[in-house]
Amino acid sequence: MDTELARTFLTVVATGNFITAADRLHVSQSTVSTRIHSLEELLGCTLFVRNKAGATLTVAGRQFQRHASTLVRTVEQARHDVGLPKGFSGALVVGGRIGLWEEFLLLWVPRMQEANPQISIRAESALEPELMQGLVEGRIDIGVMYTPQSRPGLKVELLIEEQLVLVSANPRSDPEPQDGYVYVDWGPEFYARHSAVFPNFAGPALTANIGWLGLQHVLANGGSGYFAHRIVEPLLKARRLHLVVGAPKFSMPAYVVYSVDQPDDHVQSAIAIMRDLAAEQTRRVTEPPARGARKRR
Repeated sequence: MDTELARTFLTVVATGNFITAADRLHVSQSTVSTRIHSLEELLGCTLFVRNKAGATLTVAGRQFQRHASTLVRTVEQARHDVGLPKGFSGALVVGGRIGLWEEFLLLWVPRMQEANPQISIRAESALEPELMQGLVEGRIDIGVMYTPQSRPGLKVELLIEEQLVLVSANPRSDPEPQDGYVYVDWGPEFYARHSAVFPNFAGPALTANIGWLGLQHVLANGGSGYFAHRIVEPLLKARRLHLVVGAPKFSMPAYVVYSVDQPDDHVQSAIAIMRDLAAEQTRRVTEPPARGARKRR
């Protein structure tokens, strides 16, 4: 079977419709339809029910999804194995939001290398749609993100509860968006809660879809914005930024996503190290600072 047909099938599954799948694959909608039709003829069954809402898997489609994922994953694994650097016995592809690479996944990498020195690691940064697509296709072994989608064959596990706090370059900033406020698009749930808490907010002059971009702008030009506490904590200690007193805080869960059929020991080891690191990060942010020890004479 042509793996391009399987990839197209998995893209439709991930996006939920033929139009978005065509955009994702950079082909026309008719090409996607032709590929799916060819696949259905090859398998002798109908894989999708098409309606105004999009494309829904049939029973046969759900059964084929696992085989399609295995097919694509096998091809990708063969590419990894053939292209393994000398001295390594396996490869691991980890994708995450750039905000989760900061102060988290970058700390995870050396721990993973120490525990599994025989594993070559490929690190990727992307937004949730691309990460989910890579996971569905088997190109990515582990994804770390804020707003995953539930997909058959993938396990979604809560990893860490981020706390988004309002910080400002001005130590006396009011507890609400002011001039110079940068709105970071943390997703639809954050938008809904932000709108409820700040109903009179007219809208930002600057919006960033990645927290890192917004944070660099505030550091360089002043202003304020909502960022993960674990990331801005060093900046708060250095007094480069200031926590806005009285401003509401928002919870932002981050998840690790991986295949339920993933048997590799190094994948399980990688996830276990992530869990341990997440627990450490949570304690660091939430536990009150210890009182100074009494000086010895």
